[in-house]
Amino acid sequence: MIRPEPNPTEIDQAQLVRENEELRRKIAQLQALAPNAAHEAGGLPSTTWRPARTTLVALFLALAVLIALAFMTGFIPLQKRNATLRAEASEQAQALPRVEVITVKRAPSKSDLQLPGSIEAVTEAPLLARADGYIRKRTVDIGDHVHMGQELAEIEAPELDQQVLQAKANLEQSQAALEQAQASFEQGKANMELAKVTAQRWSNLGAKGVVSRQENDQYQSQYQAQVSNLQALQKAISAQQSNVSAAEANLSRLRNMQSYRIVRAPFDGVITQRNVDVGALVNSGNTLLYRVAQTGTLRTYVNVPQASSSSIHVGQSATFTVSNFPGRSFTGTVARTANSLDPSTRTLLVELRVENKDGALFPGMYCQVQLSTPRDNPPLLIPTDSLIVRTGGTLVAVVRPNDHTIHLQPLVVGRDFGDRIEVLSGLQEGDSIIPNPADIAQENRKVDPVARPVGQ
Repeated sequence: MIRPEPNPTEIDQAQLVRENEELRRKIAQLQALAPNAAHEAGGLPSTTWRPARTTLVALFLALAVLIALAFMTGFIPLQKRNATLRAEASEQAQALPRVEVITVKRAPSKSDLQLPGSIEAVTEAPLLARADGYIRKRTVDIGDHVHMGQELAEIEAPELDQQVLQAKANLEQSQAALEQAQASFEQGKANMELAKVTAQRWSNLGAKGVVSRQENDQYQSQYQAQVSNLQALQKAISAQQSNVSAAEANLSRLRNMQSYRIVRAPFDGVITQRNVDVGALVNSGNTLLYRVAQTGTLRTYVNVPQASSSSIHVGQSATFTVSNFPGRSFTGTVARTANSLDPSTRTLLVELRVENKDGALFPGMYCQVQLSTPRDNPPLLIPTDSLIVRTGGTLVAVVRPNDHTIHLQPLVVGRDFGDRIEVLSGLQEGDSIIPNPADIAQENRKVDPVARPVGQ
C-alpha cells in the first residue's frame, strides 16, 4: 500500500508551532531564573520578580516579529514553489505523449545477393596409365608446378617392347610376301606375252588352213588361261599390300603405345594428387597416376533463386570472399548461365570465374559470392521490431500526418532479412510509423511525433 506524501505546507506550519512553543519555554526559564539570581547576589530573601508590562509587550512584539520573519522567509517561497510544481504537473498530465517515428522507405535500387559456392579449377584432368608395366621413375610430386609436355613419370613395359619387335617381324614377313607376289606377277606376265604371240601365230596359220582348228583352239585357250592367271597374281599383290599396310599400322600403334611409357603433362598446371610411386604396377586405362589442375583461373557454381534469376547476365561482376582472408575480396565475373531453372529447386545454375594470379585461392575452398542485381520496383522495408503481431494479423502503428493520431494498419509482409522485413501491401512510401510501439499503440490516440535520429 502506497502512503500519501505529506503536504509541504502542513510541515512548515507544524515547524512554526514548535518554534513558538520553544520560545515560550525559554522565556519561562528566564523568568524563573531572574529572582534566584538576585537572591544569590544579595544574600537576602526577596519577593518574587514579575516582569513589567512593558517588558512583556516588548517580548511579545519581538516574538511576533520573529514569526513574521519566519513566515516571510520560509512559508511564502515554499507556497510559490509548491504552486509551480503543481502547475508543471498539471501541464505534464495534459501534454501529449512524445514518440519517435520513422519514415517508410523503399529498398535500394540494387540488391546484394549473397550465395555460397565451392571453388573449382577451370581445367582439371586425371592422368591414367596407357601402358601396362611398372613405374620406373617419378619426377614430380603433389604441389609441383608443371608445364605442358613436361615428363612426369616413366613406365617400364617389357611386354610392349616384345610386341613391337613381333610387329616389326610381321611387317617384314608381309613385305617379303608382297615381293614374292610381285615376282610371280612378272613371271605370269611373261608367260601371258608368250601365250599371246603363240596364239596369234596359230590363228594366222589356221586362217590359211595350214594347221587344224583343234590345235589353234588349244593355243587360244592357253592364252586366255595366262590372262586369267595374271589377273589372279595382280589380286594377290593387292592382298599382300593390304597385309603390309595392316602390319605397318599395328607397328605404328605399338610404337605410339610405347611412347606412352613416358607420362607427360597435358597442360600447364599444378599436381594436386599422386597415387603411385616407383615400382608400382600400373594397368592401362585403370590406374590413376596424377591429377593436374590449372589454378591461374578458378570457377565456382552458384544457384540463384528465381526471384533474382532474370537480373543475372554474362559478364556481370561478382565479389568473392573466403574465411581464410578476412577483410579481403576477389573480383570475378559471370561466365555463363544455364538459361533454365531447376524444376526441383527453382534456381538458376550460374558459373562464375575469378582470376588467381597470385595463387591465394585453392580449388576446393568454400566461398561466399556476392552479386549486385538491379531492381525495377524495390520493395518497402521497415524494421522488424515495428510489427505488432495479434490474433487478427500483423499490424503496424501508423501516425496520421493531419491530426497526429495513431492508426493500427494491417499489412502483408514478404521476405524477412533479420533486422528488416519486406512489406508487400498495407503501407506506402513516406508513411510515418512507430518503431517498437509497445503499449502506446492504441487506435486514435493522439501523440507528439518526433523523427528518429539518423543511424539509430
